[in-house]
Amino acid sequence: MRPGPDAALTAALDEALRPGGVRSVFQPIVELDTGRVVAHEALARGPEGPLQRPDQLFAAARAAGRLAELDGACRVAAFEGASRHGIAAPLALFVNVEPEVLDTAPLDELLAIADAAPGRLRVVLEITERAIAARPAELLRTVARVRELGWGIALDDVGADPMSLAFMPLLRPDVVKLDLRLVQERPGPAIAQIMNAVNAYAQATGAAVLAEGIEDDRHLAMAHALGATLGQGWLFGRPSDTPATDRPAGALPAPTDEDTTGPADSPFSCLPEGTTLRRAPKSLLIELSKQLEREAMRLGETCVVAATFQEARHFTPSTTQRYRDLVERTGFVCALGEGLAVEPLPGLRGADLAPSDPVRGEWDVVVLAPHFSVALLARDLGTTGPDLERQFEYALTYDRDVSVRAARSLLDRVAPGATRTPSTVPVARPASSAVATVDPYVAQLLGDNAIVRRALDATPSGVCLVDVRLPDQPMVYVNAAFERLAGLPREELLGRNCRFLQGPDTDLAAVARIRDAIAAGEESREVLLNVRGPGRTPWFNELHLAPVFDDSGAVVQYIGVQVDVTERIEAERALQRERDRGLSYLAQIEELAVTDPLTGLPTRAHLQRQVETALWNARATGDAVGLLVLAVQGHAEIERQHGPAAAEALMRTTTERLRKRLRRGDLVARWTRDSFAVVLRDLATASAREEVDRVLEELGTAVRGPVVVQGTPTVLSISVGAARFPADADDVAGLLAVADRAAGRAPAR
Repeated sequence: MRPGPDAALTAALDEALRPGGVRSVFQPIVELDTGRVVAHEALARGPEGPLQRPDQLFAAARAAGRLAELDGACRVAAFEGASRHGIAAPLALFVNVEPEVLDTAPLDELLAIADAAPGRLRVVLEITERAIAARPAELLRTVARVRELGWGIALDDVGADPMSLAFMPLLRPDVVKLDLRLVQERPGPAIAQIMNAVNAYAQATGAAVLAEGIEDDRHLAMAHALGATLGQGWLFGRPSDTPATDRPAGALPAPTDEDTTGPADSPFSCLPEGTTLRRAPKSLLIELSKQLEREAMRLGETCVVAATFQEARHFTPSTTQRYRDLVERTGFVCALGEGLAVEPLPGLRGADLAPSDPVRGEWDVVVLAPHFSVALLARDLGTTGPDLERQFEYALTYDRDVSVRAARSLLDRVAPGATRTPSTVPVARPASSAVATVDPYVAQLLGDNAIVRRALDATPSGVCLVDVRLPDQPMVYVNAAFERLAGLPREELLGRNCRFLQGPDTDLAAVARIRDAIAAGEESREVLLNVRGPGRTPWFNELHLAPVFDDSGAVVQYIGVQVDVTERIEAERALQRERDRGLSYLAQIEELAVTDPLTGLPTRAHLQRQVETALWNARATGDAVGLLVLAVQGHAEIERQHGPAAAEALMRTTTERLRKRLRRGDLVARWTRDSFAVVLRDLATASAREEVDRVLEELGTAVRGPVVVQGTPTVLSISVGAARFPADADDVAGLLAVADRAAGRAPAR
């Protein structure tokens, strides 16, 4: 009688865990510019049979509770294989570690194997984003131990989940391994976001960027474009039992600089000596904390938030609501305080602080993202009185090194959580009591009315029903159209609050208006930017929410109707852009109508209107107005000798000299082909003559200065004249005639 499937898998797993049962194959990692091999990655393979593939092998070990045993066997096989095949300096060996065994991974035997290898082998430990999500404290401790051994750290599958971007500055990996989809898929906003963060980190730390999945020249070109310096994939070699030796060898870049200040007792102790501390009541710290939380929500899924609350009683209902939003819209959130649970609310990581823990006496909020960091670090001064008036000394710092050390100090205290499945949306699940009420409630709501069910499912608009009586107000019904709009099956929608459908760019003011309406039991209509499916694709949702009342008049549910209006919004925005462009063109046309195209000065006609306005104002106020004419002599001769371009350059130079000598309120215009007119407004009548003569002399001196014409300095000759209102004439024509006669010119026509 043949053994059943479970017995067969158990036997296969036993065989794999015997000495020599697991073997390693090696895939080269090369420098993209030179083609030199700088490292090999060790990949595990099981013995011939049902567990030969690594995914099946690790799944069986996980199910049998023997994952740590298998993980250790894989690393031993990797080191023994590297030693046997002569992988030694300057080459490096990349090995993986499973997240679940981070804190118990036996490193002593690996160190002994590495020391016995010919030549000193450089080891790079690969950490996946699953480790970040599941066990941040253990991950940081493992990284510290690995660094002590002189090994390097590689962050694997970067881009598969925003969590890896959020944790990059905390782990400080020496190598950032890009998820293969970045080189194999068409570029889009998500890839741009990833590369923006990765390149910023690499530039700041000197870390190497490694592109995986390079299978052809097109992938190679994309890897270069993304900023990768190292590559791995079938184009350079497939995994093999024997490492390839037909390529020249190179070395990985030097490790990134590591924080040498040692672990911090608490976030507040991370502040540098001499930091200016301020004193404030708790009420101010609450408002500062809320502002940092809003900043974190703006940063979105690539953001880490770590906060302390001293005691669990300070984690109030209003705090719970804010942190639900943070969990849904940021990458990782943790809260620490005496008496706080491992998971104070779904998706929020927690830690119960001992009364003797120095963090117990602090108020800390740290926000960390690829391009932003801030830390509010405060210490309780032990004052008495009302809670909101308790005094703290604090510092608000944007120093990235301080923020990173403070975040590490808090994360080192966070308890392990459940492992998330990679490439899924990081969301908080509702309490089990809420989920249990969903199906019975919907059955009661719709009964056996098949027509109503079919009608709702046939409705092209998305329809959902939210029960406001249940914790976190989960959805208890969605129709087929809602599933399509959300991009998720109803099994992943029911029992969850709608907020997880919001993205980092969702209008927070609109969200606040919706909450206010629900709190007041009123209808609400808003257009929100939502996200769809695991890929978090943005779309515009025209949402109508209406309350449902019970027999007593109390609001018990809200029904929501959603319509995808993305095309309409984009069309409206495109139309607005066209309108703005048209208005811009119209403004340019109007400007050209009153502006000389060569000098950019107002035209003669425009200046005449301006002078008429200035005279009208002067009559009303009793002020004087001066009108000056400056004519460039020899302009025609320069054009004849050196060409039109030289003459035009001469006029532009003269224009700039005039502009620099005038007051802000004075007017200057190109009057004729070779002359300029200047209007001096708001002059005192008693001193108008002296002011006009002074300005005329300054302008004449400035314009007469040498001008370089085709490399030759040329001293200009000019004629100048001036007239004053009301002393010389009382209208524009009269002023111009006086000024032209003074300049020795015939009146300009």
